[in-house]
Amino acid sequence: MGYKVAVAGATGNVGREMLTTLSERGFDADEVVPLASRRSMGVEVSYGNRTLKVKALENHDFSDTDLCLMSAGSATSKEWAPKIAAKGCVVIDNSSYWRYDPDVPLVVPEVNADTIVGFKKKNIIANPNCSTTQLVVALKPLHDRAIVKRVVVATYQSVSGAGKEGMDELFAQTRAIFVSDTPEGNKFPKRIAFNVIPQIDVFMEDGSTKEEWKMVEETKKILDPRIEVVATCVRVPVFIGHSEAVNVEFEKAISADQAREILRTAPGILVVDKRELGGYVTPFEVVGEDATYVSRIREDKTVKHGLSFWCVADNLRKGAALNTVQIAEILVNRKLLSPKKKAA
Repeated sequence: MGYKVAVAGATGNVGREMLTTLSERGFDADEVVPLASRRSMGVEVSYGNRTLKVKALENHDFSDTDLCLMSAGSATSKEWAPKIAAKGCVVIDNSSYWRYDPDVPLVVPEVNADTIVGFKKKNIIANPNCSTTQLVVALKPLHDRAIVKRVVVATYQSVSGAGKEGMDELFAQTRAIFVSDTPEGNKFPKRIAFNVIPQIDVFMEDGSTKEEWKMVEETKKILDPRIEVVATCVRVPVFIGHSEAVNVEFEKAISADQAREILRTAPGILVVDKRELGGYVTPFEVVGEDATYVSRIREDKTVKHGLSFWCVADNLRKGAALNTVQIAEILVNRKLLSPKKKAA
């Protein structure tokens, strides 16, 4: 007997990608129910070769549902995740609301899968920020070998991280510029077409943005609380795919060649690192890919035991949907979740 799975936020970028990923990976689901707000009732979404009609989240009975994959925003998650969990349905949430709760595991399967058992406290599991996910996937095998002390990361984040509205705004502004119209927009604080914006989310008191704060806190919770992290998060005019320039200081010596070999055998990582024209990966090339790609691995001679590298991933897949489905697969494979018995 398979599982009954609900996908909340099924009409958004990540929700649609969750449905695609569930189908592509052959998740053991007898029934998949796409959910969204009332205004999206009846909207059609794809699940494999099937077309499903979206139902209203507030009308769904979760008492016979095994899993709810949520990507409906923090406010919705704050309200609905505890209600859903109370019905015995495990919630895997993609919003930021539950990530910093000490009773909710924050999971990246390649990095800290064993922490998933903590979900039993609240029946909720958190999915990290997309930019954090690819960073810790790349850092984990290096940390195991040489112990990461400090990370300095600059992100180059695509507009899909801001949802469909972000993608629409980049498209509309680009088109306007080409036909000599005035580009308009309200999703981003400045024009995004042919520009970069060094602000993602609101500013904190110390001058960091909330996106940067998320990367710091989530890296510590997932990987190691002793790691010092400083991030600069930048929105760039790319539709899909986040890139990161990462500088790492280790406690132990590690060469670029050693790092390259370690990463080549690490789960979830593909190394493309040729010191020649085009011998690296760009966001355009990773769209639809599951792996986190690492390129430009080199030693940093300005610090003791330092390395720099370039890291790219599809933020809608590994940064969100795929990671969520992988968490669900762990619950099933480790027999931490059994399908509810259906009424006769």
